[in-house]
Amino acid sequence: MDKRLLTLALGMFALGTDSFVIAGVLPQVAHSFDVSIGVAGQLTTVYALAYALLSPTIAAAAAHINRKGLMLSGLGVFIAANLATAWAPSIALALVARALAGLGAAMYAPTAMGSGTSIVAPEKRGFALAIVVAGLTASTALGSPIGTVIGGLGDWRWTMVFVSSVSMIAAVGIALFLSHIPMAPAISLKQRLSVFSDHRVALTLLTTLLVQCGTFIIYTYFAVVFDRAIGGNPIILAALLVLFGLSGTLMNLANGRLIDKIGTRKVLTGVLIVLMVVTATFGWSSATLATAVVAIALYGAAGWGQLVPQQHNLVSLVPSAAPIVLGLNTSVTYIGVASAGVIGAAGLQVVGPHHLGYISFFLMTGALLASRVAQRATDNHNAKLQAKTVTSA
Repeated sequence: MDKRLLTLALGMFALGTDSFVIAGVLPQVAHSFDVSIGVAGQLTTVYALAYALLSPTIAAAAAHINRKGLMLSGLGVFIAANLATAWAPSIALALVARALAGLGAAMYAPTAMGSGTSIVAPEKRGFALAIVVAGLTASTALGSPIGTVIGGLGDWRWTMVFVSSVSMIAAVGIALFLSHIPMAPAISLKQRLSVFSDHRVALTLLTTLLVQCGTFIIYTYFAVVFDRAIGGNPIILAALLVLFGLSGTLMNLANGRLIDKIGTRKVLTGVLIVLMVVTATFGWSSATLATAVVAIALYGAAGWGQLVPQQHNLVSLVPSAAPIVLGLNTSVTYIGVASAGVIGAAGLQVVGPHHLGYISFFLMTGALLASRVAQRATDNHNAKLQAKTVTSA
């Protein structure tokens, strides 16, 4: 295995852990700052929103900056921001620190994914991207649970120190192992956003937005949604988070073969239907550990299982602009995460933690409808192209 790719993946692992670990220590964070669960949940919202909005902007504005220097700078900001979060005396300062962490993540993540493909031979670029992105998915199965255990057995502030420590190791690896990273052609922000003129892309991104918002309404408030099954035991909470991430990782590995066998559309439709059924039944399935285990396994598999089909759809729509649409898909993902924190906080007040699944269900239903409209638009577009080809022939 190329140690350069593993180093880049480790940085993504730290970013992913930071994205998801707050969900596991949310009650401790709320108690520490003497605020409600909903207010504490905005720590995830601020981080995700900063990450989503700044990623395409920085990628365009910093296209001429040395890749290695940009990644090290991003990790430096990220490390400092997480340490600042750990020692923040108030929720207000913690929110500011989380926004800065989002800035560091936005500097690092797109650069790391692009660098991973540029340092290997062309025929290995797909594998390189898979390795780097695997760091992100692995964070839900390993990083977030470890951080949750640290917070549960000690103090949530040490969880943020853990994230910073992993980031420091990644920074040292980049400094030592990545001597030269080729510069990619500059892509302006206008070029990145121009793909929105294609309504097929917009509808596909809308699907991503709705499904991620629906998924992370539950995940952000995981500790209170499943509190009856967890019973206040941090080990059980960590184990359930591992189950969520592990089932998603296994589903992503299986998705490639499923897509080859039955097609992207059937896979995406299938996982969205599973998400609708699972979220609609969280009210009773979250009540006991046995039913929660089954529900979380399905929830993790389907929630992460939409990732590969969505990326495949976007690349198929505009193969010449694949990096742009995949970057926008990442941004939309984190906008969905940020929106989930806000909507979930309101839902806690209106329907309570054990019925947040109903809100998620309606969002998943919207995602399924958006995906079907996108599929129909693609069929119409292809039919018009075929008609033009026949006419010109």
